Amino acid sequence: MAAPAETFRPHVGVHLILIQDGKVLLLLRANTGFADGSWSVPGGCLDAGETLPEGAAREAREELGIVIDPADLAFAHLCHHADPDGQARIGVFFTTVRWRGEPVNAEPGKCDKIDWFPLDDLPGDIVTYIRTSIDACRRGHTFSLDGWPADPHEDA
Repeated sequence: MAAPAETFRPHVGVHLILIQDGKVLLLLRANTGFADGSWSVPGGCLDAGETLPEGAAREAREELGIVIDPADLAFAHLCHHADPDGQARIGVFFTTVRWRGEPVNAEPGKCDKIDWFPLDDLPGDIVTYIRTSIDACRRGHTFSLDGWPADPHEDA
């Protein structure tokens, strides 16, 4: 009898794709130890005991100083990605058109600035799995892979 496979639990991140007037809100990462100097959507780690929508709403408060009711968040995308350090991660993306307050850089120690970018003209220095996820969402896809080695058995 074969030994059972070891249970694997990848890191889960929650992310917000906030779109207004055809533009998406991005943050320029700084002093975090991951992708510093690159643009990303607001987001972070899911905390223990927290639901995905609660985590996304918390990240909005912490990073942007805005209030989002978790009930106003809609699931948009899931990206299973491998970071450059080889760590497997799951990124869960939500959207909303409702929030209270004006987005500001509420974490200047972790973010150099925030800005709105046209969806069809994203900056070149955006975190890879974030670009993959935004592009997939724009095409109506709810799932993507990023950072995994190509399958040698897959037809080109």
